[in-house]
Amino acid sequence: MIMGKLFIVPTPIGNLEDITFRAVRILKEASFILAEDSRQTKKLLAKYEIEKKIVPHHTRNEHKTLKNILLHLKGGEQIALVTDAGTPAISDPGFLLVRACINENIEIECLPGPTAFVPALVNSGLPSHNFCFEGFLPHKKGRQKRLKELTQEKRTMIFYESPYRLLKTLSQFAEFYGEERNVSVSRELSKIYEETYRGSLAEVIKYFSSKPVKGELVIILEGQQK
Repeated sequence: MIMGKLFIVPTPIGNLEDITFRAVRILKEASFILAEDSRQTKKLLAKYEIEKKIVPHHTRNEHKTLKNILLHLKGGEQIALVTDAGTPAISDPGFLLVRACINENIEIECLPGPTAFVPALVNSGLPSHNFCFEGFLPHKKGRQKRLKELTQEKRTMIFYESPYRLLKTLSQFAEFYGEERNVSVSRELSKIYEETYRGSLAEVIKYFSSKPVKGELVIILEGQQK
């Protein structure tokens, strides 16, 4: 039996031109595409004139769809996995499917490509030689515990956050780590209204308190220095 292959395909985090030639080719050649949100994926496919079947694969159904996807892969099909933006499995669906493929000895290939935290980290001006990626903090259970655990973290820390919780998160950082801790907040990366604002937590809280916050956000927080 000829086994299929799962391709992990990063997609642009904003500007649709930020995609590799190989990613476009893989999307064209795949048997079908697993997508977090078909509406977002259709916009990308339309730009590059790709006509391909899209199958929903997101956090609400990924447990249920695993078995069927594995059957297609074992049947020799080439399947591409994409999310709304960036690299699958980085704070997005993908981990469960990758792990299942490994357990079934199905070949996986992850293409290099866009990930939001990399440009945000480089733009921050904070140390980038050694860092830790935290992704989204827990909304409720475990949040306070994790914030406390990170008080001794010396590496630069990277967080994802929604515009609705930005001020709450920054205020908690100030409470746990001190208002003078340096921070950088990037939003709308690669889009028309891209913005990065840097300063102490007190300064950044003041800035974002004075204006409406829109778009996906990446917070880069300085590690403990003492």
